Amino acid sequence: MNVSVIQARDLSEAWFLCLRQALTEGHEYKIDRGSYAGQRRKELDFVVLQVRNPGTRPLVPTVPEGVPPPTSMEYIEDYLPYLMTAHKGKGEQYTYGQYLEKQIPKVIKMYKEDGFNTNQAFMAVGDADSINLADPPCLRGIDTRIHDQKLHFFAYFRSWDLWAGFPSNLAAIQLLKEYMASEIGVNDGELIASSKGLHLYEYSWELARATARTE
Repeated sequence: MNVSVIQARDLSEAWFLCLRQALTEGHEYKIDRGSYAGQRRKELDFVVLQVRNPGTRPLVPTVPEGVPPPTSMEYIEDYLPYLMTAHKGKGEQYTYGQYLEKQIPKVIKMYKEDGFNTNQAFMAVGDADSINLADPPCLRGIDTRIHDQKLHFFAYFRSWDLWAGFPSNLAAIQLLKEYMASEIGVNDGELIASSKGLHLYEYSWELARATARTE
């Protein structure tokens, strides 16, 4: 197993660096089960991503002319309730918010009332029944730490679509972090994410190559 460690200034650079890493070092294989079963993807064995200034705007990457953008701030604003509230749209098996909604205020209260020196402020996504879903949650947890008066997030994804999911997920998670930091009364900190399934589906390989070449 190869562990990729990627350090980036901001979310946009993080996406471009991960694209390059996946294209050059990703393991190519045919999907037996899951999204796009029967097709191929390039996947990093395990990645640890450290974003030092994730709050730098814009939160979404700017792609070269002729390449369709993977996301937009308009989409992120629509996506944010999916991350923070339990509301489910028609046909949705789950939302991250159905797990996080009740945990977010509890973490805020924990830090405000009990102090910053704790390792218990972890927010879980999914439960024992998630294994029975056709598509279990990809994000499985957000751990938190306050260090030097800054709120830092540590997110883990069991599987992670690099082209479309990554930029939307991290932008929304960053907005959640900023909200929680404001409520707690601390500054915004780093965003560290890890995954044993960061991948590019075959449909996005040429898009990723075109983007990585010009960045």
